[in-house]
Amino acid sequence: MKKKTVKNVDKFYKLTRDAAPLSYMLPTRNSVHFSLMYFDEDTNTNRALRYARNQKSPFEDEQDDNAILEPVVFEDGMLSVPRTNPVLQEFLHYHPLNGVKFVEIDNEKDASADVDMLNTEIDALIAAKELDVEMMENVTRVLFGRDTSKMSTAELRRDLLVFAKREPEYFLDALTDPMLQLQGNVQMFFDKGLLSFRKNNTEVWYSTSSNKTRMLTVPYGNDPKETVASYLSSDDGIESLKMLEGLLS
Repeated sequence: MKKKTVKNVDKFYKLTRDAAPLSYMLPTRNSVHFSLMYFDEDTNTNRALRYARNQKSPFEDEQDDNAILEPVVFEDGMLSVPRTNPVLQEFLHYHPLNGVKFVEIDNEKDASADVDMLNTEIDALIAAKELDVEMMENVTRVLFGRDTSKMSTAELRRDLLVFAKREPEYFLDALTDPMLQLQGNVQMFFDKGLLSFRKNNTEVWYSTSSNKTRMLTVPYGNDPKETVASYLSSDDGIESLKMLEGLLS
């Protein structure tokens, strides 16, 4: 059987930073200033990398004594490596800064990621468009912490569509969160004055006509309203939840 050969192709790389410098010189040899090592799983050893165009390997232990070192420079954040320089391509593949300081440009992969992102955005916008008024109010209370009684339907729809376009994954996750309804109700309990905060949001108190006692103390670093929702969904808080929901209705 004829051995299948790998076809070399031109490759392009870019710096990962948005604001790329005019030029950036990549470390090309192992030194005390920069450890340019690759851990070889097959031999269980760390191997020094070194770029020399006149060598057949990017590993220093496979190079001869006539290595001619050359700089690797990104110009305007970009680097083009022709198929006739496979050693540099392999060197960049093993380089410890690959994926950190620079990445290979993969148009097909980038396009696929863009399509996935756009599909998620479309799904989020459709979901936001199809929400009924009650659900819009609930989601708005949870996402923005607003009193929806002061907002029109058009305002609710607009704000949710804008948010869905800007944060599609977060929006879709919020819609499927089983705690969404409860968190929305918690916001309403505060909006309607049935619950209140004291001591810089570290304590939650009942504020009904018949109950002015403390519900709970918020643990340090916890979100106060998430803490309330967690308590009301527990066995200890279920009766309080029924009471508060009854006052809302």
